[in-house]
Amino acid sequence: MRAALLLLADSRLPAGGHGHSGGVEEAVRIGAVHDLPSLAAFLRGRLATAGLVAAGLAAAACELGGPVPAAGPATAAGRTGPWARLDAEADARASSPAQREASRTQGRLLLRTARRIWPSPALDDLAGAVPQGAHHPIALGAVAASAGCAPREAALAAAYTAVTGPATAAVRLLGLDPVPVHRLLADLAPDMERIAAGAPLEWEALPAHAAPALDLLAEGHVRAELRLFVS
Repeated sequence: MRAALLLLADSRLPAGGHGHSGGVEEAVRIGAVHDLPSLAAFLRGRLATAGLVAAGLAAAACELGGPVPAAGPATAAGRTGPWARLDAEADARASSPAQREASRTQGRLLLRTARRIWPSPALDDLAGAVPQGAHHPIALGAVAASAGCAPREAALAAAYTAVTGPATAAVRLLGLDPVPVHRLLADLAPDMERIAAGAPLEWEALPAHAAPALDLLAEGHVRAELRLFVS
């Protein structure tokens, strides 16, 4: 299902991802990201923390959203409780209220779009289980399952979007040459693959790596008077 994975990770998917900078806008504003080396450090740090957590959550959501076992509930509706519990796992891993709101905003938009592109009972069930909007990694994993992707492919999509969104935003904000920026992303490809390959499917093993700097950037961004990006 590599084609479905490409469609899911495509920045042209009309799910609002282009409106989020992943903390880069605030990092640029305060001068923490100002050139290619500082952007590279930001992307490496984001992938190792927020990207790792998102990949684990997406893999778990994809596993949950897959075919219902023969011995399990007759329909996906039997997973309403687990969807809410998995979303709570994501909520507990986001210390910043601004980060939580941005994640839910992205999750709502992705789920709304995906229910038209890859309709499935699992997506309907997730929407009903988390009416305020599922966190983005949870929605991403559920959509990946509906598109026919495997859990670790969902993890790869999550790791990929964790750095490509901020990288694209940095090109716009700093006027950087996009070719060297994509070279940075190419250098991170092995780390994305490693994170995806090691994504646990057991909830007890879900990563919970903190990123205090990203939390502070999110809180500063939401209070900024002038913003180009939602987050």
